[in-house]
Amino acid sequence: MSKVTTENMTEAATEIVADTATDTATDAVADTAADMATDTATQAAADDPIEVRRAKREALIAQGKNPYGHGFDFSHYIEELLTTYADLEEGASTTDAVCVAGRVMAKRDQGKIAFLVLRDASAELQLFCRINTLGDDAFAELKDLDVGDWIGAWGTMMRTRRGELSIAVEKFELLSKSLRPLPEKFHGLADKETRYRQRYVDLVMNPEVRDTFATRFKVISAIRRYMDDEGYYEVETPMLHAILGGANAKPFVTHHNALDRDFYLRIATELHLKRLLVGGFERVYEIGRQFRNEGMDHYHNPEFTTLEAYRAFSDEKGIAELTQGVIQAAALAARGSLQLEYQGQTIDLSGTWPRRTILELACEGSGADLSYDMERGEAAAVAKKCGVKVEKAWGVGKIICEIFEATTEASLIQPTFVTEHPVEVSPLAKKNSFNSHVTDRFELLICGHEYANGFSELNDPVDQAERFSAQVAAKATGDDEAMGYDDDYVRALEYGMPPAGGVGIGIDRLVMLLTGSESIRDVLLFPHMREEAR
Repeated sequence: MSKVTTENMTEAATEIVADTATDTATDAVADTAADMATDTATQAAADDPIEVRRAKREALIAQGKNPYGHGFDFSHYIEELLTTYADLEEGASTTDAVCVAGRVMAKRDQGKIAFLVLRDASAELQLFCRINTLGDDAFAELKDLDVGDWIGAWGTMMRTRRGELSIAVEKFELLSKSLRPLPEKFHGLADKETRYRQRYVDLVMNPEVRDTFATRFKVISAIRRYMDDEGYYEVETPMLHAILGGANAKPFVTHHNALDRDFYLRIATELHLKRLLVGGFERVYEIGRQFRNEGMDHYHNPEFTTLEAYRAFSDEKGIAELTQGVIQAAALAARGSLQLEYQGQTIDLSGTWPRRTILELACEGSGADLSYDMERGEAAAVAKKCGVKVEKAWGVGKIICEIFEATTEASLIQPTFVTEHPVEVSPLAKKNSFNSHVTDRFELLICGHEYANGFSELNDPVDQAERFSAQVAAKATGDDEAMGYDDDYVRALEYGMPPAGGVGIGIDRLVMLLTGSESIRDVLLFPHMREEAR
């Protein structure tokens, strides 16, 4: 975003004061309606800027003026003017009429002239205001504006002799009176919780934060374009689920009064999307919020956004290609490159990403000869040496997954598809044709964190019913993240679902990667916070 500096304003002020020293206007501005309006303000507590601004608001209302205007029809965004008049010569003036609207970000007055910095959604531009042009009353009202006020302004384009592109203001209108001063030291604030809690101020004071969210919007748009170009329909599925399913996670529970029953905020969109494959849609996706009642850290927020996509007649390998294409398209839209830096690591998103099985990675990390046929006690002993606390409900497959996560996961920096997850931890994935212990499933790891989870979808209703039953049994033994038994989904499969591949991609984490953000809170406009202390 283009910025007008205070130094430029001061230089311009000095220059214009010299140019206007011989003006025939009176040396002192007489008392005006605006001066009278400020009399009330000066009676407020001088050390309380909010009360001063409230008094200004009341004074405007007393004069019959509305401090909160209606719609305003501006002619240009500031960025357009910066581009159009980029070659305007120093000291040149034009008769080109323009109208802009934005927030006052800085203000300096020099007697009969005043300079304001106006920021709109695109950039910043200097407003050059002269008493001779505006008249005494309007100029006094302009001087009474505060930083943070929203105004509209009409004028003509010019460039000062110091080279600052400006609008020579002919008239202005107050659109919204700011009652709370913008903080002077919000930028770089150590207490990030204040910035997260007051994101509206964070966006005003920190241009790089605005850039982060502009990038997020570009990423989501790029994903939609890519999916649409690949022939996928974007669909919407329910947020409230009667049965917990689609992932292993702790849910939020709410009560539906009209139906007098509890529902879960969805933890995934998977089961409803696959019902659409049964119904005959071959390619579907949804970008939406998921809710998981779990912990919060740099990579987890209880409310987060995913892309879930399903394609009939595909499989785990085909959906891995889709995943790579989506992420590469997002990277090009956000960064214009497939090479990027993230938290000191150089990441290369180009080429074909490697595939490694979870078993071989767990063996490498633990230094042990692991297998799915080994005794549970042997696997548990290896896990203990790796610092993993084994729970009673875990089988050998789950233990091997935990060993991988404890020993190897963090070392996978470049994009890697970790494949062949055990059946035990993959209740919705199709079994591998050559090894009944594992499924045709992948997780995409980048910088040691999961960015996507995909697999060949289980479409055997009998097998699915058995796995749901196993999940119910696991829940009975204390696994509060296990799924429920979804009779209707089994019934849907009994009507026949074609072979398919599906994937879920974490959009928040992807935006973190593409913006170099350290925390998921940095890429959520309004992250969840503890209750504010008062």
